[in-house]
Amino acid sequence: MAEIAFRCEGRVAHVRLNRPEHLNAITPEMDDLLVPVWGRINDDPDIWCAILSAAGERSFSIGADMSAGRGASRRLALGGGLTGIGGPLVTLKKPLIAAVQGFCVGGGFELAMCADIIVAADTAQFGLPETKVGIIGECGVVHRVVRRLPHHVAMAMILTGNRLPAGEAERFGLVNEVVPFADLDATALRWAGMINAASPLANQAARAAALGRLDYPLEVALATRFEPIERYANSADRREGEAAAKEKRKPVWAGQ
Repeated sequence: MAEIAFRCEGRVAHVRLNRPEHLNAITPEMDDLLVPVWGRINDDPDIWCAILSAAGERSFSIGADMSAGRGASRRLALGGGLTGIGGPLVTLKKPLIAAVQGFCVGGGFELAMCADIIVAADTAQFGLPETKVGIIGECGVVHRVVRRLPHHVAMAMILTGNRLPAGEAERFGLVNEVVPFADLDATALRWAGMINAASPLANQAARAAALGRLDYPLEVALATRFEPIERYANSADRREGEAAAKEKRKPVWAGQ
């Protein structure tokens, strides 16, 4: 059984952590499998968005598999803004939805935070256990959480190791929607449908612009010319959007 499952249905890529007996702890081998998956998602024009999920009910992921010992030299790089446990950053160009259940901690939490949309089962618990158990290495998860949550909420998680339940994560804006576990996959698919109802090229251009200037002053962002947006101006999808508006119909996107 592959520890990373990958399939495409329609315009949606499905990436699944598939090691439930180990709470989907991520090994270097799994990381090696993920890298070409992110590359395929980026390169395939027929993929408009992706869903990242995990097998089993108990855990989305508890992060890096530490069974090889804390001195292991490998540094996992989980692609896509998805640095996971450190290592080189691979930027994902397509919208990403994370479907999270159970334990979502450490590098697993970082992986979820790399998504544009997070849907969570009501069983989900988000956490950073590193300092509580005396481990601190590459701090991708720390840097992300303090940018995703109110400052004092994030710092409390970092300094105590206490976990954040799904309902509180939704209240603080970390999670877009909380549903029963039985509805998690269907909810992620519904979000994918809403994303793919928009122009895929416009989505990719808007996402690149929003994230590319996220940490810059507003005046810098407003003064920046974005190449994906300029390319979109000459696309068939832009012309289709204009035609659909004039004809009062739903647009039929080609991703071109």
